[in-house]
Amino acid sequence: MADDGNDLRFCTTCAFSHACLSQGMDKSALMDLHVLVEHVGPFHAGDVLFREGDPFEAIAAVRAGTVKTCVTDRDGHEHVLGFHFPGEVIGLNAIDGHRFPCDAVALDTVMLCRFSFPKISVLAARVPGLQRELFRLLSRDIGRAALLAGDWTADQRVAAFLVGMSRRLAARGFSATRFQLTMARTDIANYLRLAPETVSRVLRRMQDEGLLAVERRDVSLLDPSRIEALASPILRE
Repeated sequence: MADDGNDLRFCTTCAFSHACLSQGMDKSALMDLHVLVEHVGPFHAGDVLFREGDPFEAIAAVRAGTVKTCVTDRDGHEHVLGFHFPGEVIGLNAIDGHRFPCDAVALDTVMLCRFSFPKISVLAARVPGLQRELFRLLSRDIGRAALLAGDWTADQRVAAFLVGMSRRLAARGFSATRFQLTMARTDIANYLRLAPETVSRVLRRMQDEGLLAVERRDVSLLDPSRIEALASPILRE
């Protein structure tokens, strides 16, 4: 969030900018939300932002960088639950149990905006647009978690992952066709419930077929419509 004298507004990547813009919040409502924000960071690759079981006191919006959420089973195996980009919120899945149900780990240099949940809940009761935005964000997270539960092919899973990244980054003003995979291939494979070599093989085949170009972690979508067609059974839109 930025404060330019009389022009108090949300940063373009803020997770709550949709509520701000679409609901036409007045300056007093924006100021109420502004004073709840605590800027924290930087965190560096591998830093743990919160751990499973930590008390839930605040939600956080990613200002910069990428955050991975994951759980570790009794055998010590990690299971990746998702990736969160600038403008997205982490911690909403802790509302019910009052403790975080997973770990959140920085994948690169991460900056966060933290919002005290008790305080933002009181404010949400006064600002309907903010309450609706919280529900929207929570619903979207639930929807994403269910996407990969079906019996999809490896090509469909990888395509859905790439299209999902493209759409989420584009929604915050970043390029929809050129972006960086800030997460390791092993993390992508874990998230997609595929073997790492399968993910690499699918990406190579897509590159050979002219759908995309991959240079280390940089990805260019050369034929977005064909990739979207592959992803459509999963994304359903």
